[in-house]
Amino acid sequence: MNYWLMKSEPEVFGIDHLAAVGVEPWDGVRNYQARNLMRDRMRVGDQAFFYHSNCKEPGIVGIMEIVTEGHPDPTAFDPDEKYFDPKSDPANPRWYLVDVRYLRHLRRPIPLRELRTHAHGALRDLPLLRRGNRLSVMPVSAAQWDFILGLE
Repeated sequence: MNYWLMKSEPEVFGIDHLAAVGVEPWDGVRNYQARNLMRDRMRVGDQAFFYHSNCKEPGIVGIMEIVTEGHPDPTAFDPDEKYFDPKSDPANPRWYLVDVRYLRHLRRPIPLRELRTHAHGALRDLPLLRRGNRLSVMPVSAAQWDFILGLE
């Protein structure tokens, strides 16, 4: 099993939204590196931290499961969608997504500021803590996953 951290703005799509619907496509990712991770490395059964970004207190708020392999993001082909990309061709898709299933909220949110206190220890290689990293999808090692869950 692989582990991931996936970011979303809570005002756009937060953990409570996912809890309400159960399963949802993780659409709208428009970064090639994040796309490659979803397309090439995510597998059914992998788990991901749900991370609230661009908010008053960014941090990890829940856990979800990957329930489909990467497949083309249909929002890229629809001119009425916010994430429409006129250069994306259904015959050769540019953008991919995975579907995710809500598993649970964390017992307490783990804020970014708390994660940063471990940046020189157990979480030193966590991509989230690298200066300038703005990826919305990133890998988490099994050791990092276990350490973060131990902070709950």
